[in-house]
Amino acid sequence: MHLLIVLGSPRKNGNSEILAQHVAKGMEEGGGTVEYIRLNGLTLSPCQGCGGCEKTGECVIKDDMGAIYERADAADRILVASPVYFYALTAQTKAFIDRFQARWSRRYLLDNRFRLEEQRRGYLLSVAATKGAKVFDCSLLTMRYFYEAMDMTFADSFLLKGVDQRGAVRNFPEELARAEAFGREIATGLR
Repeated sequence: MHLLIVLGSPRKNGNSEILAQHVAKGMEEGGGTVEYIRLNGLTLSPCQGCGGCEKTGECVIKDDMGAIYERADAADRILVASPVYFYALTAQTKAFIDRFQARWSRRYLLDNRFRLEEQRRGYLLSVAATKGAKVFDCSLLTMRYFYEAMDMTFADSFLLKGVDQRGAVRNFPEELARAEAFGREIATGLR
């Protein structure tokens, strides 16, 4: 079982990344393998809505996204880790997701279904500073349709409210342990 973790925060070693590392630890303890993509250091142009992917299922923009498509297609599981900014995913994460319009075209316009028999699954890990009742609603909806476009099931999420300062999540050992358990359950198929 191979997990691709997509780090969507512009902040290195922030709360979502710390939690993602604990998920990775649990995944590896459960027998899986893990790799990371840090979006903030890459050159990712926004989707241009040009329709170039509609005939091939491939994006015509040549930047770092090409390698990301390959890594995402190869993964058995994907975990997108993004803090909440203004009740949504970060700009880096959203630009990454929007570029998967090419995979939407592959699925819906070209009827090219992908690895269905393998029951690939996707997850969201998100941290929010505020404790609003709907703080994760937008992110959850976006992720559901993102994974659907990739012929994956949006299986579960790890959400944590009320954590803001860099590294503050380290003050919540029960949440770090929960993240490790989340990773083990991904590895063993329980999530």
